Amino acid sequence: MKKLCIAVFLCVISVAIQARVSHAIEMGIMTGNEKGTYYQFGLNLQELMAQHGIKLKVYPSKGSIENVYSVYKNHSSQLGIVQSDVLAFISRVQSNKTLKTVAKKIKLVFPLYNEEVHIVARKGITDFSDLSDRRVAVGEDGSGTYLTAKLLFEVSGIKPKDMVNIGTGDALMQLKEGKIDAMFYVAGAPVKLFAEDIKEQDNLELLPVMDKQILDFYPRAEIPAGTYAWQDKPVKTVAVKAVLVTYDFRTGECENVGKFARILSDNLDRLIQTGHPKWKAVDLDYTLKGWTQYDCVKKHLGTLAQKKEPARLNPVQDAIKGMLE
Repeated sequence: MKKLCIAVFLCVISVAIQARVSHAIEMGIMTGNEKGTYYQFGLNLQELMAQHGIKLKVYPSKGSIENVYSVYKNHSSQLGIVQSDVLAFISRVQSNKTLKTVAKKIKLVFPLYNEEVHIVARKGITDFSDLSDRRVAVGEDGSGTYLTAKLLFEVSGIKPKDMVNIGTGDALMQLKEGKIDAMFYVAGAPVKLFAEDIKEQDNLELLPVMDKQILDFYPRAEIPAGTYAWQDKPVKTVAVKAVLVTYDFRTGECENVGKFARILSDNLDRLIQTGHPKWKAVDLDYTLKGWTQYDCVKKHLGTLAQKKEPARLNPVQDAIKGMLE
């Protein structure tokens, strides 16, 4: 009789566990290149969410522009990491019906961290103005790197010979082979691609971005010496804010995104300790000018009825607004 009771008990427990697993929340997050910071953040979040009943699928992508569209159109990827200047551009363009519709449906979950503009060039190219009449890889169509590179050239007046639209992996390969002179990559340092795939003998270096016109539009940043083994000096550059976005769900997905946000917020210290080094720079309370936090997130954080704080200055958004007026 005792053995029978134990068997029944184990059976009940097994059924309960299976039911719990079958009812796990399934979500997706659009990130970026598999050797980029977005993707590493996605993997960190995947591991965290798995311990709280959320099965998070991490999707690599071309970057910010593709991520915005996927969150808007493909609701199996409820979340995406996007550059703030891409969001600013989308929200400001009123002449395009598609962008107006997308802007209304994309909602802010959290601001994350500043992404440094990395420009890797052949040795002998010493500053941003040296990119004039050069062949420069600016990222794939659909990437935030592409839009940022185009904006940097626009505001500085520097005109490269060719702006090559290829992914970061291909760009680095062509840079090593001497087929291009420099490449852009907007990503939070340290970038896995540059840490693993560039060696001292490649004769490549990070290019400082000190152009006055650019500094009037983008906030200053610095990539500290030794961030990469082949980089022995600090490099001054500019940055954009990476942000986590979602769709304006009015169904059960609204609750799921809210739960996801609460878990992230409650476990930020753990992510800082065990995740990508850039988690140390995450500021979930930063107010991104022009964007209000998704109400489903506020509800789960208990901030829905709190007094709204004044927006902090966002030089990137203000700069792009000025350019497009």
